[in-house]
Amino acid sequence: MSPSIRGLRRSDLTHGIVQVSLDLKTLDDALRMAAIAVEAGADWLEIGTPLVMAEGLRAVRTLREEYPDHPLVADLKVMDGGYGETRMFAEAGADAVVVMGRAHDATVQRVCEAGEEFGVLVMGDDMGADDRVAEAKRLEDLGVGMVIHHIGHDHRNMHRELKLSPLTDLPGIVAATTVPVQAVGGLSIDQAVGCPAIGAGVVVFGAPLAIDDETSFTIPERDLPRILGDAIARVHATPVST
Repeated sequence: MSPSIRGLRRSDLTHGIVQVSLDLKTLDDALRMAAIAVEAGADWLEIGTPLVMAEGLRAVRTLREEYPDHPLVADLKVMDGGYGETRMFAEAGADAVVVMGRAHDATVQRVCEAGEEFGVLVMGDDMGADDRVAEAKRLEDLGVGMVIHHIGHDHRNMHRELKLSPLTDLPGIVAATTVPVQAVGGLSIDQAVGCPAIGAGVVVFGAPLAIDDETSFTIPERDLPRILGDAIARVHATPVST
């Protein structure tokens, strides 16, 4: 797959593809995890928020040099200064950036303007929205090229009694939008593998499969290449529902 994913359409995704999140604190660990992910068949690599905070543009440049043919997603969680931040990471080699739906309309629009100018896919994250279906539609109307349906780590763990899952609203979000969709936040491997059948064709593997936990941000010490490879093969074999 070309690293140029700007303009990706839902119809381009006939079967599921996999994005592996490098939610790690050091570049050395990120490169080690990236090598495992690519060997296992990952399609996209995500410079996760911890890695963005710890290593920033250096992580993007290094991964771009190491993996020239893999799309790189920078999970910036942009809340302001959208044009400038998007431009910085695009020029470093990122192929996609994430803007938060909770940001002002102007910020989402400025990120989309930079995405258009610098050839970057803009992913809009609905985390924290009261009406997630309406938020997904708003993000598409503002110009994002992909919707991330996201149930936040802190929220779902603080309110376990609510049994929060991105699968709850996912069919409605897919129905309300035309751009590609991904769902993240507490999914099991089986649930993640099932997302393409609901219409969410870009599947993300991060914690707890690819990351040991979301406090220490370390690579799990188990048979990760086999487990990740099996999960990725299952996603690749799953048609994306239209």
